[in-house]
Amino acid sequence: MNRHLLLLPLLASILFCSCEVSNSYTRESQYPKFYEEKPTSILVMPPINNTTNVEAKDLLYTSISQPLIEAGYYVVSPHLAMELLKAESAYDAELFIDQDAAVFGRVFGADAVVFSIIDEWQKQGFGISTKLKYIVKSTTTNAILFERSCDLYLDLRQNSGGNSLLSAVVDLAVSAINTAVTDHIVAARKCNRYIFSDIPRGKYSPDFMNDRSHAASDKNIRATVQ
Repeated sequence: MNRHLLLLPLLASILFCSCEVSNSYTRESQYPKFYEEKPTSILVMPPINNTTNVEAKDLLYTSISQPLIEAGYYVVSPHLAMELLKAESAYDAELFIDQDAAVFGRVFGADAVVFSIIDEWQKQGFGISTKLKYIVKSTTTNAILFERSCDLYLDLRQNSGGNSLLSAVVDLAVSAINTAVTDHIVAARKCNRYIFSDIPRGKYSPDFMNDRSHAASDKNIRATVQ
């Protein structure tokens, strides 16, 4: 009996280790098709806006390209892409998200196309609550190379350095001003950086094909940031 009791910690340790191994994954195991196809150029489609916030679409669209450029990709100019998409009545990305992405390769010369979906974008408390999903599709094989979602709350409260009623009023006023002016832009940038922080690095990054063994984060992110 005592011998069995002595074995319990050892068995627990073995089980714990095996669980850790099975739950660990790298960028290559998380996004294998990205490393197989090695896209160089990316087209960003206008976001699909499922909210009542009409400004959310443009706010998010203008901030998607930067983290992709920093990750080592050539991104088709959002301004030029938008003009062409509008001219061809292709501004609504929901018409294309489930279709063959090859057309974007032929028209824009892009290796991959980014679709984003906004399911929530609203003022909540002292910040902005957002729920977004991103899908990167190959224009060659139509395969999904990258898929990730972000449930992000951006806390915009200011610290005025006091606990008085006046400080509380100042905090509220400053927060209201920030919310009215910059909070949505900051939220969009934060969401995009969170989403693409885990994307395999592209051809123009020194980490290109050298980040395959890097630990990958969860595909579904929930976070509160300031």
